[in-house]
Amino acid sequence: MKYADRIKRMKASELREMLRLLHKPGMISFGGGMPSPDSFPVSTIKRLSNKVLNEHGPDALQYCSTEGYYKLREEIVKKSRKDGIKCDVENVIVTSGSQQVLDLTAKIFLNPNDYVFLESPTYLGALIAFNCYQPKYIGIPMDEEGMITEKLEKSLKGIKRRKMDFVYTVPTFQNPTGVTMSNERRKHLLEIADEHDLFILEDDAYSDLRYSGKPVRSIKSMDKNNRVIYTHTFSKTLAPGFRLGYVIADIERIKKICIAKQAADLCTNSYVQYIAYEYIREGLIEKQLKKIKKMYKKKMDVMLKSIEKHFPKGCEWTTPQGGMYVWVTLPSKIDTRELFDDSVKNNVLFVHGSVFRPDGKGHNTMRLNFTNQIERKIEIGIKRLGNIIEKRVK
Repeated sequence: MKYADRIKRMKASELREMLRLLHKPGMISFGGGMPSPDSFPVSTIKRLSNKVLNEHGPDALQYCSTEGYYKLREEIVKKSRKDGIKCDVENVIVTSGSQQVLDLTAKIFLNPNDYVFLESPTYLGALIAFNCYQPKYIGIPMDEEGMITEKLEKSLKGIKRRKMDFVYTVPTFQNPTGVTMSNERRKHLLEIADEHDLFILEDDAYSDLRYSGKPVRSIKSMDKNNRVIYTHTFSKTLAPGFRLGYVIADIERIKKICIAKQAADLCTNSYVQYIAYEYIREGLIEKQLKKIKKMYKKKMDVMLKSIEKHFPKGCEWTTPQGGMYVWVTLPSKIDTRELFDDSVKNNVLFVHGSVFRPDGKGHNTMRLNFTNQIERKIEIGIKRLGNIIEKRVK
């Protein structure tokens, strides 16, 4: 069979492939980045579904505008303004999850061999979205304050590049590390973007899930020169099955994103947009956030204490203030791809760290998700994993 050249860069997500292992009896998964099913407001959604059908049935079941349900976009604007982002309804498009924003942005801006500057490691779903547009990746190292922006500045020197190149970042409770970019580096990143005529794609999927520490302003809220395309999602705070996210950008870029979205799916699911609007209108999102933050903090604390107790010397890990992940670095001689096979045999899943890097490095790292397991199983799974690592170390 003959295919377009871009198909060579398209690969199945290793996380999606891993899902088949979830059904193995006794399996404890720290793999997929999924919210806890216990967090889903099922009875409330059932009530709101009936309300939407009773009061807005014909409209909710019809196509809506590509930009999205107007009243939901108004609520998004209210939230965004509270968070310091200056925007109007015309700056917002409701999308099929924030993942769609990554694909549409790449579709609009990337030609083959254009540069994407991103954190190393970075979100695997972004690499999957960008890959088919055949960019060149430049990974920027990270530390406990997020992307080292001085390294980004150095990497820009001596590179022949177009004006469409961009920086992709998950600055708050980053996937996969859980690290948060400092305020100083956020400001520096904007300065670099101004100096080198870059734009920034800010993936802010996790900022609502803060369990400790002081909130950090989004990069978009500091944006004075329309450098930032901002995306957020309802998948972590309401229900991932809704596949609802949104993008905020200047009018010119929003028009281009809208055209690209029309070609992709015409519009986002109208029915769930109506439900999400009613959910927000009734003030339920704040109650939901309070509930899930309390739930997830307990899970994270159990994981961190269990790692400290059961992982051997020589292992290092991040201590996030929120989000869904802990990032572990093992002694350099250990390859987590090989460790994964032993782990599956012992009914524990994790994601080996090399999949989060475009260069395939990071052989001794792993990502652990804590939100989708009950606390008792987190401790059991980490103990098993610690024993496997210790055998490898010895």
